[in-house]
Amino acid sequence: MTEQNNGAAEDNAPQFSLQRIYVRDLSFEAPKSPAIFRQQWEPSVALDLNTKQKGLEGDFHEVVLTLSVTVKNGEEVAFIAEVQQAGIFLIKNLDAPSMSHTLGAFCPNILFPYAREALDSLVTRGSFPALMLSPVNFDALYAQEMQRMQEAGEAPSLQ
Repeated sequence: MTEQNNGAAEDNAPQFSLQRIYVRDLSFEAPKSPAIFRQQWEPSVALDLNTKQKGLEGDFHEVVLTLSVTVKNGEEVAFIAEVQQAGIFLIKNLDAPSMSHTLGAFCPNILFPYAREALDSLVTRGSFPALMLSPVNFDALYAQEMQRMQEAGEAPSLQ
């Protein structure tokens, strides 16, 4: 009897498993090359990041982290690079707040090093200096977004 109860308890235990990490989309544009390579290099970097998630069949979820970087040298755009790093995660038996946090912060934390490496590789293959992106605190970004949504009277979406 105890073994049956333990099996039921294990079935209801929270579960998290990374199934796959992959590049969903990748793009690079250097509109001013080759002339940009002959100029004094004084870059300014603008980084935008975004996360999206959607439910797949069963308890599977896809999370996509998008990093978009625009680097200007003076007033001219040196390059624009973007990567969509995605992952498929098996997530079971979490309450709604825990699921929201897992999809909105924990999964992007897992994807970020892969996205950062893909972006850096793309930039150096374009013959530009390495792009060293600082770590991102997705927990803080998630908390800010939850506060913004609460103030706006919106409910978090768990598609």
